[in-house]
Amino acid sequence: MYTFIKFGGSVITDKRGQEAPDLPLITQLAHELAQARQVRPDLALILGHGSGSFGHHYAARYGIHRGLAPGSDYQGFAQTAAAALRLNRIVVDALLAAGLPALALQPSASIQARAGQIVTWATDNLAQALEHQLIPVVHGDVAFDSAQGSCIISTEVLLAHLAHHTSLRPQRIILVGEAGIFSADPRRDPQAQRIPLITTANLASVLNATGASHAVDVTGGMRSKLELMWQLVQAIPNLEVHLIGPAPGQLQAALLGTAQDVGTIIRER
Repeated sequence: MYTFIKFGGSVITDKRGQEAPDLPLITQLAHELAQARQVRPDLALILGHGSGSFGHHYAARYGIHRGLAPGSDYQGFAQTAAAALRLNRIVVDALLAAGLPALALQPSASIQARAGQIVTWATDNLAQALEHQLIPVVHGDVAFDSAQGSCIISTEVLLAHLAHHTSLRPQRIILVGEAGIFSADPRRDPQAQRIPLITTANLASVLNATGASHAVDVTGGMRSKLELMWQLVQAIPNLEVHLIGPAPGQLQAALLGTAQDVGTIIRER
């Protein structure tokens, strides 16, 4: 079984800026992955990351996520893809420097979409990378869209497609971003309480409390991410999704199964 990991774009970059990577944090997360792999060499990992202040900035400026009409100038499409690749290079280089066999795989080179959803994605190379104990690294990216010209495919949608439509079924998904899901926006409400566990019993009330992201995000914010993860939890038996923050040690502990009372776990029961 596989472990899917996502580094949130709002964590590894400053989304209020433009192309502003958090290099110390990216390095920290890379080293935690390496330390976990040293303890558990059998960990089969697929890593994805958001585009943060790289891709989102250009996508919002040119409206790539809304689609491009026939005859439109695709300069913005190219700019968005290039920005996402620049961040991907930073992440992959940090992983390689930490001693991890990371392999960049650009989603837009092999995805066809319709109405914002993946229709086909050639993932044979990704599967072969795993056979060779490599760590495939994908990222939120642009895609050609037969219905609307262009779209953005988020990292969560990429991971969901792998889980639903390939044999690469995850046992765990670890999302490194917000320090969990809260009863209210903790940035605005000091009384907000972290919700340690989301199951069928409290899902509806949690969805009512979640909203959009706090900076430019063309992929829908926290609510859409939660809804997508819940669909996966329902579809894949015994799948557990763990949302954690980037505090030192949390990613390594989550990978090794030693994290205690941090973040939010999503499971069916």
